Amino acid sequence: MKKQHHNETKAKPGTSEVEQKGIAIQGYEGCFHQEAARQFFHNSIPVICCATFREVVKIASNKKESAGGIMAIENSIAGSILPNYNLLQKGNLKIVGEVYLQIKQNLLVNPGVKLEDIKEVHSHPMAIQQCFGYLDKFNWKLVETEDTALSAKHVHQHRSKHIAAIASKLAGEIYQLHNIAPNIHTLKNNYTRFLVLQRAEMVKEIPDGNKASINFHTDHSKGSLAKVLTKIAEGGINLSKLQSMPMPGSDFKYLFYADLEFESKQQLDNVLEEISNNTEALQVLGVYKNGKVY
Repeated sequence: MKKQHHNETKAKPGTSEVEQKGIAIQGYEGCFHQEAARQFFHNSIPVICCATFREVVKIASNKKESAGGIMAIENSIAGSILPNYNLLQKGNLKIVGEVYLQIKQNLLVNPGVKLEDIKEVHSHPMAIQQCFGYLDKFNWKLVETEDTALSAKHVHQHRSKHIAAIASKLAGEIYQLHNIAPNIHTLKNNYTRFLVLQRAEMVKEIPDGNKASINFHTDHSKGSLAKVLTKIAEGGINLSKLQSMPMPGSDFKYLFYADLEFESKQQLDNVLEEISNNTEALQVLGVYKNGKVY
């Protein structure tokens, strides 16, 4: 898949770098990453579609190609996307925000198509699994594809009367498809958390920032992790997430990724100073505003 720059506009005086260069996302136009970008920025934000998360980080890190990126990091059902934590650690990107997006799956068809006309349903395997409660009512052939939005695009391009796609509402709007059955996902409480990333030199301090993401590793001494967690608790900071991952090339040493919710920047600074004394390495991935779950 080649990267594509969608909704591209000519730079106008007074427009921001984000509006001029756009944001890198994983997936095709109409995907949930684009929905997350629209929720954080605005509906006309230009997006650069990338095949992989690695490509998202590469494009987002290049000031000539983009003004940042959006990357999924965890899902309320499937859990954390562990490889993306490694991408965060190695890049020159900082987290400047987050979006919690409810994943709503819809059955999309060409205009005029009825339920009884459908013979096949195309979508990403995960999307199909999320909709088994609805799909089991019908005797349709289920065809797995690489992307939900791409499935919608193919239905539109082929003008088929017998093929439907499972994808986002946004994909239906972009590819002019009829949403014949909205919200067909079985589990309604399905959210994906997306991180908003920008190059370090672009990042300005967010005045009302109340959340930080860090990674650190400790030595093998007894209780070393417990000491770090105790310092966080004693500092009055809420540890909202803790994720461990093996350090590549090490003898069973682990990197820990933590999300910290705080009330003041001074409170955060004090705790970071305390825990730095109990870690071998500490990296602040970003300080930003806590995202809301809608």
